[in-house]
Amino acid sequence: MDLRQVKQRFEIIGNSPKLNHALETAIRVAPTDINVLILGASGVGKESFSKIIHQLSTRKHNNFIAVNCGAIPEGTIDSELFGHEKGAFTGAHEKRKGYFETVNGGTIFLDEVGELPLSTQSRLLRILENGEFIKVGSSQVQKTNVRVVAATNRDLLERSRQGKFREDLYYRLSTVPIRVPKLNERKEDIPILFMKFASVFADKYRQTEVELTPEAEQLLKNHPWPGNIRQLKNVAEQISVMEDMTKIDSDLLKQYLPLAPNSLPALLDKSKGYGDESLSERDVFYKVLVDLKKDVTDLKRVVVGLLENQSNTEEYIKDNRETLNHVLNTDDLEVNLPEMVIRKPSEYEEERDFVETPHVVEQEESLSLEQVEVKMIRKALEKYKGRRKKAAAELGISERTLYRKIKQYELE
Repeated sequence: MDLRQVKQRFEIIGNSPKLNHALETAIRVAPTDINVLILGASGVGKESFSKIIHQLSTRKHNNFIAVNCGAIPEGTIDSELFGHEKGAFTGAHEKRKGYFETVNGGTIFLDEVGELPLSTQSRLLRILENGEFIKVGSSQVQKTNVRVVAATNRDLLERSRQGKFREDLYYRLSTVPIRVPKLNERKEDIPILFMKFASVFADKYRQTEVELTPEAEQLLKNHPWPGNIRQLKNVAEQISVMEDMTKIDSDLLKQYLPLAPNSLPALLDKSKGYGDESLSERDVFYKVLVDLKKDVTDLKRVVVGLLENQSNTEEYIKDNRETLNHVLNTDDLEVNLPEMVIRKPSEYEEERDFVETPHVVEQEESLSLEQVEVKMIRKALEKYKGRRKKAAAELGISERTLYRKIKQYELE
């Protein structure tokens, strides 16, 4: 069966070189029993390739089953794949056949194979090597003749280096790798795919078939499509249901195309590792929080030092200028004495206070807010020899508040 016939039979739309190469590889390996690893992002149609391989093989009259390895809980996946004996675990009320037993003679498609637990990977490796497996709770070795077609959107070699995937299993699975291109790697196929989906949904929902303007076609080609064919299909279905127009222009289409994540503005400090492409969004977020916490801790340490060294404030700030410059992201601090206000230069004319009175100091290690407050009240009372009115003015609080604090901390 040639490429054109395969496309017609399995309703594969498109003529990009990368897609054709992937299909030709699938057609060539289908008649053999070689293990195949299908690589590609989520939503590119990896399962369609597994069905092509099965239907063009000598096993086409036997069973085919697709298993999403990432959707099965770790505690039950061994039972699902290899079966279990009665009483093997809590809830195992009867003997059960696994997929490798029920699909004997056929093909099993393991989607998201990179999500398999390491213990399950060992069992799978044994099947690939000699066709043997043992049910959960059994000691009897059983034989099976199953062709394994696996798929993943992960870098299995990288996961192998991380200790999350067996390297020997990777090489067993990937005898022949097939890489399915992303939708944005086959831009010339996007308008044709859209029109195909729109036609199907127009018939399904009894709507008038739509037509794309040249500008709309170009917009479809330029969109990154992070969800690949699945996302394009969803957009076509939405428009078919929601719109009565027969001609779709770019303005209408924009309402159904979400802003791509990669097009959002972002400023990442690569010197701190934020621009490392190997990091997930969660990892970057945690790094930002850790750095922010460190900056706040440094700032609080400087503030506490200022409070303890009021007589040498300017000298103290000079000694800690590097820390303050880093935290405030500036190279030119101003010190406003005697108010003891640290001010970051601003393009605005009004003065913006950064650190003011002692009552904003939070706990820094063993130094609590209460201890700082007690220390400042004592200093003020000592300075004015117990005269509460002047001490209150020095502290920036009312005399009544000072009296309440003295009583609260038993400073009389």
